[in-house]
Amino acid sequence: MTDVVDSDELLRRIQRARACAAEEERSWRARSDELAPSDPKAAQDAAVRTLAYEAVTRVLDEVLRPGSR
Repeated sequence: MTDVVDSDELLRRIQRARACAAEEERSWRARSDELAPSDPKAAQDAAVRTLAYEAVTRVLDEVLRPGSR
């Protein structure tokens, strides 16, 4: 990472990362709900991943909009 980026590009990158994390959070939440009846252990793993992506989304929200939460 030797490229220098301006603040607008950095903001766009953070926004894309936040959107990606939010999408992964939704995907893992759906997977957890889908697996709950048939495979509780896999559902629990998916729930943990959901929480991880939720944390990333919250941190990036705070970077983008300080004090919004």
